[in-house]
Amino acid sequence: MARRAVRKVVEGFQKAGGTYQIAEVEAPAGRGHLDSLATWSGETLRAGAYIFACGPWLPKLFPSVLGHRIFPSRQEVYFFGVPPGDKSYSAGNFPTWLDVGQEIYGMPDLEGRGVKIASDRHGAPADPNTMERVAGETLSLVRDYLRRRFPALRHAPVVESRVCQYENTSNGDFLIDRHPDFENVWLVGGGSGHGFKHGPAMGEYIARLILEGGEPEQRFSLATKHMVQQRAVH
Repeated sequence: MARRAVRKVVEGFQKAGGTYQIAEVEAPAGRGHLDSLATWSGETLRAGAYIFACGPWLPKLFPSVLGHRIFPSRQEVYFFGVPPGDKSYSAGNFPTWLDVGQEIYGMPDLEGRGVKIASDRHGAPADPNTMERVAGETLSLVRDYLRRRFPALRHAPVVESRVCQYENTSNGDFLIDRHPDFENVWLVGGGSGHGFKHGPAMGEYIARLILEGGEPEQRFSLATKHMVQQRAVH
C-alpha cells in the first residue's frame, strides 16, 4: 500500500508542524555551505541542511557525482487474478516471499487486486522521465515461474500491471553520505528495489546523523559505490 502509506507519512509530518511542498529544484552549484535552493518556478528554499532523496532522479540532479554510480532500471510488476472465493492467496494465508535463486518475488492478494509477482532481476537501463510504462517484456518469464511454482494459478489472468524503476547502486546497498562539495547536503538513495520498506528506519537514521552529529556507516558511503554493477545485496 505504498501510495497510501506515503500519504499517511505526509499527513503525520504536517500535523507535527512540517511543511509539505511540491517543487522542482535546480541542482545546487558551487562548494562549501549551501545557503538556499532555487526552484524552477522562481521560489527560494532555505534550510540548515538539505537531503536529496530523489530515487532514480538522483543521477539527473547530480550527474558529475552520481551519473555513473546510480543505475536506474526498468522493472515490471504483474497482478494475477485468483479463483473466485479462494482465500488461500489472501494476506494472512499467503506470505510475501522472495526466491533468491530465481530472482522472483511475490505478495498476497490485497483488497482483491490479485497476487503480485515480479522479477527482481535488474531490467534495462531507464530514464524515469521518458521510459514507457506499458508492461509486457517479462510476462513470459513470470508466467513460466507461475506454472512451475504455483500450478493452481497457471491459467490466471493478468488483472493489472505496472512499470516502475529501481535506482541501483553498484552493489545493491544504500547510499547515505554527504555531497563531496557541500558540507550540509546529504545524498540518500540507492534503494535498489527496497527503498520504500526501509524508508522509516532510513529517515530516523539520517535525522539522527544531522541533528545529533556523526558519520554514516562505511557501507553506505559514496566511496563504496562504484561505476560497475556487482550486486551483492538483494
